[in-house]
Amino acid sequence: MEHTKIFNENVEEYEAWYKEYPEVYKSEVLAIQEQILKLPENIRGIEVGLGTGRFSEPLGIKEGVEPAENMAAIARERGIEVTNGIAENLPIRDLYFDFVLFVTICHLDNVKQAFEHAHRILKSGGSIIIGFIDKDQEIAKSYEKKRDRSTFYKYATYYTVDYVTDLLKEIGFKNFEYNQTIFDKLEDIKDVQFPKKGFGEGSFVVIKAVKK
Repeated sequence: MEHTKIFNENVEEYEAWYKEYPEVYKSEVLAIQEQILKLPENIRGIEVGLGTGRFSEPLGIKEGVEPAENMAAIARERGIEVTNGIAENLPIRDLYFDFVLFVTICHLDNVKQAFEHAHRILKSGGSIIIGFIDKDQEIAKSYEKKRDRSTFYKYATYYTVDYVTDLLKEIGFKNFEYNQTIFDKLEDIKDVQFPKKGFGEGSFVVIKAVKK
C-alpha cells in the first residue's frame, strides 16, 4: 500500500504536474479518447485508480475507484462518483460495466490481479482500455534514471506493450487495438501531439481489448 500513501500525501505535487505539462496531458487524453470513441454510445464505464479525476472528467467517465482518499476528494469535486477500493480487489459486482479504464498501471501492486478483476466486472463483450508508459520508450527510461529522486515513480514498475498484451490474452481478452503518443521528451513538447496507430514510437501507449 506504499503507492496509496504516496499519492494521499502528495496531492498538490500530483496536480502540479498537469499544470507544468499541459500539452503532454492533453495528448494522453486524446489518445485514450480515440479508443473510447470506438465504443457504443450510452454505455457505462469506470476508471480504476482515477486519482483526482484528471482523465475521467474530460473523458466523460462518471464513476471511479481510488484508494487514496485525498485524491478521491478532488475527483468528487470534479463530479465523479468515487468508490474507495484497490484495483486488485475491486468492490464491484460481476458483469457490471461496459468498459474499464486504467491509466496508472505502473503504480499497481499486482497488475495481473487488477486485470483479472477488470475482466470479472466487465460484461461479455466489454472493453478494457489501458493507457500506460511503455517501458521500451524514452519517458520510462528517463524516469528509471531519476527513480530515487522522484516522489511518484520511486516504486513504479514499467511494462512493455508485449508484456501487457500477453497478460490480457492469458486472462481472456481479444481483438487488440493500439495507439500511441508522446514522441519527444516532456520538456520539449509545446503542442498537443495527436495519436498514431500502433506502438513502438510513442512513450504513452493505449491498448484496447475486448472480453471474450
